[in-house]
Amino acid sequence: PLIQCSGAFLHKTGNDSSTLVVADEIMQQEIRPLVAVDIIEQLHRQFAILSGGRGKDGAPIITFPEYAGFSDIPDEDFLNVVTYLTSIPSLEAASIGFIIIIDRRRDKWSAVKASLTRIAGAFPGNLQLVFVLRPSRFIQRAIADIGIKLYRDDFKMKVPIIMLNSISDLHGYIDKSQLTRELGGTLEYGHSQWIHHRTAIENFAMTVKTTAQMLQTFGTDLAETELPNDVQCTEELLSSHTEQHNKLKDELKLAVKQGATLLTCIREPVTRSATSKLSPDELENVATVERLLAQLDETERAFDQFWSKHHLKLEQCLQLRHFEQDFREVKLALDNLMEMQAGFTDIGDSVSRVEHILKERKQLEERGQEPLEKAQSLALHGDQLIQNNHYAIDSIRPKCVELRRICDDFANETKKKYDILGKSLELHKQLDKASQWCEAGIYLLASQAVDKCQSQEGAETALCDIERFLETASDHQLLNSCFASVFLPQSNAQRVLKKLEDVQEMFEKRQVSLKKLAAKQTRPVQPVAPHPESSPKRASPKSIRPVTLGKAQRKMTSGLLSLHSESNHIINELIETERVYVEELQSIIEGYASEMDNPDLIHLIPTAVSNKKEVLFGNLTEIYEFHNRIFLKELENCIENPELLGRCFLKRKEDLQIYEKYCQNKPRSEALWRQCGDSLFFQECQRKLDQKLSLDAYLLKPVQRITKYQLLLKEMLKCSKNSEGTAELEEALATVLDIIKSANDSMHQIAITGYEGDVHELGKLLLQGSFNVWTDHKKGHNKVKDLARFKPMQRHLFLYAKILLFCKKREENTDGHEKSPSYSFKNSLKMSTVGITENVKGDNKKFEIWYNGREEVYIIQVLSSIPFPISNYPVFNPPPPFLWLHQFCLLINYIH
Repeated sequence: PLIQCSGAFLHKTGNDSSTLVVADEIMQQEIRPLVAVDIIEQLHRQFAILSGGRGKDGAPIITFPEYAGFSDIPDEDFLNVVTYLTSIPSLEAASIGFIIIIDRRRDKWSAVKASLTRIAGAFPGNLQLVFVLRPSRFIQRAIADIGIKLYRDDFKMKVPIIMLNSISDLHGYIDKSQLTRELGGTLEYGHSQWIHHRTAIENFAMTVKTTAQMLQTFGTDLAETELPNDVQCTEELLSSHTEQHNKLKDELKLAVKQGATLLTCIREPVTRSATSKLSPDELENVATVERLLAQLDETERAFDQFWSKHHLKLEQCLQLRHFEQDFREVKLALDNLMEMQAGFTDIGDSVSRVEHILKERKQLEERGQEPLEKAQSLALHGDQLIQNNHYAIDSIRPKCVELRRICDDFANETKKKYDILGKSLELHKQLDKASQWCEAGIYLLASQAVDKCQSQEGAETALCDIERFLETASDHQLLNSCFASVFLPQSNAQRVLKKLEDVQEMFEKRQVSLKKLAAKQTRPVQPVAPHPESSPKRASPKSIRPVTLGKAQRKMTSGLLSLHSESNHIINELIETERVYVEELQSIIEGYASEMDNPDLIHLIPTAVSNKKEVLFGNLTEIYEFHNRIFLKELENCIENPELLGRCFLKRKEDLQIYEKYCQNKPRSEALWRQCGDSLFFQECQRKLDQKLSLDAYLLKPVQRITKYQLLLKEMLKCSKNSEGTAELEEALATVLDIIKSANDSMHQIAITGYEGDVHELGKLLLQGSFNVWTDHKKGHNKVKDLARFKPMQRHLFLYAKILLFCKKREENTDGHEKSPSYSFKNSLKMSTVGITENVKGDNKKFEIWYNGREEVYIIQVLSSIPFPISNYPVFNPPPPFLWLHQFCLLINYIH
């Protein structure tokens, strides 16, 4: 009964219909039937056997062989063995009835009587016949004949009991092929092997049951599992379920292998000999094992079908969680982008300002290219998920629509902003032209000599000059512009329009006066030259010259006032940007550097940046302290006295060298940032500071600041020529340029590798750059010499006061990032022992450096590229190549 039960159980899953999984109905049984392993010791006594033989009608034969201690067997043991043996044959065979053979040929009648009595009282099956091989000894046989007649009714058997005198008599009832050799038959039977097969079959049946239970439990767990809401948990769940599935599949494979091995063992006699045949019981064993194997196969197919659906759902869930996570990241980037775009409300109040805004707009557009491309790619990925019948279509489709909407909004808003800024730029260009026209008109009126206008001829000439000038006024009628009304409320536009009106009024009044003079009125009107509002920004026509000293003085005074106003504007810009710069440095130090010591955030700090604060930030704290405590205050003192600006920079010349140290550390800082810039620690710091830009953008501020000083000093010089402090401004600009050059040179100097000495002991680096180099040495193989003449080497030269280094420039890319170049040391020349030929014969673009009486000659030519390698943050314009070559030669001669 244990092996023959089969059926099915039903799982209910969340969204699926009922999934039928085939399993063994063994799992439904509460009472476990008797199995061989439970009575293995009793079976090994062999007081009763089921040999596999059958009667002529197919009735199973149970044999009770001669057993000396049969009467001593406990009733429980006897009942268990007989019950177990009668449960083995099929129901069909058992229903025919069992044939019992009791072999007592060597025993006494008392043993026969005891056996019949015990069997009659305890046999649980349906009996058909009982054969008794009675004792062979004469006296015991006689007693047995009498006893069977006297005690037949006592045995309580309703079936015939046939007493047999010999084995040959038994053969008349049962065929020899169904009897074992002990009963004179040919049936092969090994009791140990029979027990082994029975335990193996029952063990396999239990394995099938256990496997089915495991599948059922796992299936129930899968059906009741809730899908996670994040990527990590989904990946862990998918991995866990897949691992459990693989283990169950391995269990199934082992069970199938066990069944196949068992089947081979049962069939082994037939396999070994073609004449051998399996007994009916062995055939039933084969059928049982095959049925269990079929049941396993059917269960596995049903389980695979269920797992396939569940695994697909988990994979789709993981796809959804990845999509949702990417959506949140891209949406955040797009929201920041849209927020930055919304912040571009300024349309500019001058041409330079509009051009600057357009440049910022272009930078924003370039910065937004990556998130926009990610958004479009993510939307396409969402479309693919929808096309693949993802279960969360209703969640994916709105997100795809949202991504495309934001991209379209950004593109439309960008186009609109460019259109407005383009119109603003055009209008401000017209405003500048109109302002220049007004200044030229004021200059024209101021330059007309009063004494010459007193005559009719002079008045007519002046009137013609005015009329010709006024003919150009139509080019500056701003009110005709279709977009002027958008910008006219601005102060600059209002000022220019007011200026136009004033100038036109001045011309009208002058025309009235000149017309009266031209008409030769008796009382001449002496016109008064209007006081110009501002000096012209460009030189006035050469044909117009002031002729009176008083007017020239007024013009010069007006120009000086204008220049003073512009210098004040530059000073104000310098101080305002300095304050912002100090605030930004403070926010970096307090919001990032100090937070690295915060115990609440220490678990977020990447391992790569631990104990490397000084590498990431360099001497930023030193720069901040200098500007906050000293430099900002000294610059603020220049508000009332702009002429002190140059002196301020010269006074702090040594202090500003801290930027050289910062620039030297910058490559190390950038390399470290590339490793850990996307960590949660820096994201959390940025969130707390509410900054739109990440830390690396602020770490560029010192480099940008020193460049800003250079630009502002140049602008200050433009409006301070031939005035007090000009010489100091020029010297200050040279100082800043020298700091920039030193910083730039030092960044390349520290990249020299392979030089055995210390480059810092070589003195100040005078010049450095890349060259074509040919060698022409007297010593060495001729072939090498010839090759050297025609094929130049690419070398980077570093010129110091004591030595000239020849290096090979190497550039590498790591993880998609361009690294700063490195310079492998190749050769060096002591400057005290070299000679120089400034012009190589036949080519004025080259020069020679020779050594040891021209035993070693180096022909050097500047590359067509810029000789000063510019870093990622160019801070000054290098001289043209051949100017550099000239400087090189001059410096070498100077050293000598």
